[in-house]
Amino acid sequence: MDRVTRLDRVEQTRGRFAGPPLTPRTAVIWSVLRAELDRRGGDDLTVLDVGGGTGGFAVPLAQAGHRVTVVDASPDALAALTRRAAEAGVADRVRAVQGDGDALAGLVEPAAADLVLCHAVLEVVDDPESVVAALATALRPGGAASVLVAGRAAAVLARAMNGHLDVAAALAATPTGAAGPRDTLHRRYDADGAAALLRAAGLVVEEIHGVRVLADLLPATVADGQPGALVDLERALAGRPPYRDLAAQLHLFARRPA
Repeated sequence: MDRVTRLDRVEQTRGRFAGPPLTPRTAVIWSVLRAELDRRGGDDLTVLDVGGGTGGFAVPLAQAGHRVTVVDASPDALAALTRRAAEAGVADRVRAVQGDGDALAGLVEPAAADLVLCHAVLEVVDDPESVVAALATALRPGGAASVLVAGRAAAVLARAMNGHLDVAAALAATPTGAAGPRDTLHRRYDADGAAALLRAAGLVVEEIHGVRVLADLLPATVADGQPGALVDLERALAGRPPYRDLAAQLHLFARRPA
């Protein structure tokens, strides 16, 4: 049985890495990362978190003993990251680097990272192909990349359900999955398009999951009233089309060949 169908069996307390409490927005990603950390057998890893902001992933990984470099364009986010790392007692294992995702190639060393995180970045950069190429270059052979992108289908459905049929039609028709110059994102992806982008950089895509399959669709009373059940259902549906492909975000886990 592959890891795609085992997400709902990964326990929070497994191995050396417990991680933060699981939420509908993070459970699937942490489950995949936790499985990778377990696979590495307790090694202390060098992690690069591109667009890592205030350290939602970086600080828990540092608490588990890994060294994390966060690259982010926002000085305010990096200041919050530094404070958060200090409060968690891991300031010595977290490094903040200010820089734009499009300039990543000049900010990181080649073949230096065991694990690269790139979450909610490829939708906003000018040249996603060059960013993914830089991610691949930053990885050591055998290293892995966790990539999170906005899903096109979910955006189309959300606009349509809110009565904005013209915007939904534009999102569905445009090659980029963006709805014109006022859209905050430059592009959105489907699973095939996102996987092709990573493969073009020489990465081998091992897993694709949906993130927030249901979380954004449910009334707050349901989501807040049954958080544990929602987390379990999100993880159960994450790797199963067609549910996966309707998720607000798509999480791809890929590896640089050894």
